[in-house]
Amino acid sequence: FSIDGFVLLPDHFHLLMTLPEGDRHFSERMRRIKTFVTRKIGHLAQFQDEPTLSREKRGEKYIWQRRFWEHCIRDEQDFENHLQYIHYNPVKHKLCDRPEDWQFSTIHRYDKSKSTKEHLEPA
Repeated sequence: FSIDGFVLLPDHFHLLMTLPEGDRHFSERMRRIKTFVTRKIGHLAQFQDEPTLSREKRGEKYIWQRRFWEHCIRDEQDFENHLQYIHYNPVKHKLCDRPEDWQFSTIHRYDKSKSTKEHLEPA
């Protein structure tokens, strides 16, 4: 699979990925991604906040929610809209002034002079 876009915030994350044709293993992919990310960033201060009481009751810790929501991208415009939403999310949550100021995002992997729909492999 490929990761086309992501942003990691202190209490949630957004991911835009492409699965191989016929692959519907969303839950397994998400489990592996969460495990990988936790190992890589779990020690960083910005991801150490205690979960709220309501999240704790649901068994959700730090950035991980128990569930995830999937959306099948319909066309190039839908892809672009979701990618922009993902990259703008830190600004929306007042974590930075510009999307490119946020460290935990794929915005840094995109060359603005090229089409944004380039498959991004995990670093």
